[in-house]
Amino acid sequence: MRTFLLFIFIYFASIGSYLSAQTSPFSPETNERISLVENSLAGWVQTGNGDTWTLVERMKNYNINGLSIAVIHNYQIEWAKGYGFGDVSEQRPVTENTLFQAASISKSLNSVGILKLVQDKKLDLNTDINNYLVSWKFPYDTVCKGKIITLASLLSHTGGLSVSGFPGYEKGDRIPTIPQILDGAEPANTSPVRSLKEPGREVIYSGGGTTITQLILSDITKQPYDEFMQENVLDPLGMISSSFTQPPPAAKEKILATGYLADGKEINGKYHIYPEQAAAGLWTTPSDLCRYIIETQLAFNGKSFSVLTPEMTKIRLTPIIEDAALGTWVNSRVTGSYKYFNHNGGNAGFCCTAIGCENSGDGVVIMTNTNADNNGILEEIANSVATVYQWKDYYIPERKDVINVSPDILTRYAGTYDLGGRIIKFKTSPEGLLVKIFGDIYFNVLFTSENEFFIREYRGYLKFLTDNEHNVTGFLFNGMTAKKITPNE
Repeated sequence: MRTFLLFIFIYFASIGSYLSAQTSPFSPETNERISLVENSLAGWVQTGNGDTWTLVERMKNYNINGLSIAVIHNYQIEWAKGYGFGDVSEQRPVTENTLFQAASISKSLNSVGILKLVQDKKLDLNTDINNYLVSWKFPYDTVCKGKIITLASLLSHTGGLSVSGFPGYEKGDRIPTIPQILDGAEPANTSPVRSLKEPGREVIYSGGGTTITQLILSDITKQPYDEFMQENVLDPLGMISSSFTQPPPAAKEKILATGYLADGKEINGKYHIYPEQAAAGLWTTPSDLCRYIIETQLAFNGKSFSVLTPEMTKIRLTPIIEDAALGTWVNSRVTGSYKYFNHNGGNAGFCCTAIGCENSGDGVVIMTNTNADNNGILEEIANSVATVYQWKDYYIPERKDVINVSPDILTRYAGTYDLGGRIIKFKTSPEGLLVKIFGDIYFNVLFTSENEFFIREYRGYLKFLTDNEHNVTGFLFNGMTAKKITPNE
């Protein structure tokens, strides 16, 4: 036990040393902003007490092994910095050159590649996808109600299709072809990509739909997907460290981040392989993703044309339904205010976000090599960057007043709950009530009334439920009901 505690102390002390001991290549003004960002992390809610944290504190809170940040200001990368370890067993620190899996942020770069073909008149956004598919055809059925599925609907997740995401494959697994993945045929580990709803009616997130666009690109260009994307998208954007090649070349092994589960366990084989390259296969750095964001900002404002024209960029950033644009999400936190385009990502062992402002040259990319069921630390860092760099109308926290609840009531709430198959545990402690939602991490529960509560790490409305005899039966979470299945142990 003493040896384990010593390891934990050395580990987090090492994170702190990387925060402070690296020789800084930045100006004093930039160093001051970096320090403010590192010490001003903030969540979705403000209570007037304990509302900000340091980066070291939150990495420990979320059990994050390694993390990398790059910040855009005035259409330039102002700074990029790594924290913690890219590989714990090798004691290999994260640097700004460490490669992470971009996960679903891959979809944003994929949309640039598809729209490049539209721009070159080789594809049309509103044509039936089966007009372009050669090696496989989409099996329409009555669910579509006679409506066609288009590239625009696939890129905006409005095609009504199944398979939201992909788990990837361990090293040594048989890797399926794209047609096998789309049909859910052996050795694919996901179900077939098929219609769930009539296309064009609502947003249903579908990595399966994005994978269809990958096949269309290869069928039309007669090139391997990764080669086309390297030559026509990544290299022209200056993303020379990035690649869609799966698995990544052996020569890059020493700069690849190793993926970890929320409990700290290393992913088998260090990372998963994603043949679904367009949906989840990009290896990159925050700095390279910043180059994509900056080019998007410049093109949107008519100041550049490295890949897409300003006109095509405006089409790309125009939402189809709600916030869903073509390969990205676009929204304004306040009606009529500045608009931000963004995409999050989560693969086995990796979690990340990329955010850019349409109206100004500001943005941030944050990448971690630790799997999480939520993006809490990503949001907290982004809020800190937005505050330090004074992003217009970005960080708008909710205000909540916290009250104390008696220990007797907290004891009644403790126990195990089932939320749609997810097991959630509450327990009492000297600090109050704690909840474990994923991994082995417990978070503090804060109350706004005797039965209404919230968690700083999870955005949402929560309320404990009781029966007529005041027995606790479950709790509400954003409209879903969790059932209490065991009392406190």
